Amino acid sequence: MRHRCRVPQLGKAADQRKALLRSLTTELIRHGQIKTTKTRAKAVRSEVERMITLAKDGSLSARRRAIGYLYDKQLVHALFAEAPERYSNRKGGYTRIVRTLRRRGDNAEMAIIELM
Repeated sequence: MRHRCRVPQLGKAADQRKALLRSLTTELIRHGQIKTTKTRAKAVRSEVERMITLAKDGSLSARRRAIGYLYDKQLVHALFAEAPERYSNRKGGYTRIVRTLRRRGDNAEMAIIELM
């Protein structure tokens, strides 16, 4: 039983869910915004904010943790170069979720998640 578990299941096994969140995080940092379902956007928000917080820290251990999570090593270096000055005056809330039209076919709630 999974009473009081706050991890969004996303209808996937644990390894598939982790891979999905890693890929969504990588693509959001690469492109600045992505269009996905509202539930996935809410799930990926915490992962992206964790990566940006690591980039603001800038230490070697934080860089290694980010390299271990994101799929693109060059993207990690770009994030660590850009994030400290871009988000220096923010303590959190680096992303914005904007709801859009429902998806045709299965009527799923769609959203655009973007970096601030």
